[in-house]
Amino acid sequence: MIRLTGLNHKEVVINASIIEKIEEVPETVITLLNGNKYLVEESIDEVIDKIIEFKKRINNAKY
Repeated sequence: MIRLTGLNHKEVVINASIIEKIEEVPETVITLLNGNKYLVEESIDEVIDKIIEFKKRINNAKY
């Protein structure tokens, strides 16, 4: 899960594993596999960085 900021300045937590695509139009639009869309304040690069950090945490987790 990644924490992002919606355009209403409230935090939204999105499952990074179900992101289908990310676009800037000019705000950043995240489309999930189920078709839901989220508008966020972060840039595409910031979202990608958060996804990479999430994947690193998952891969390094000890069970």
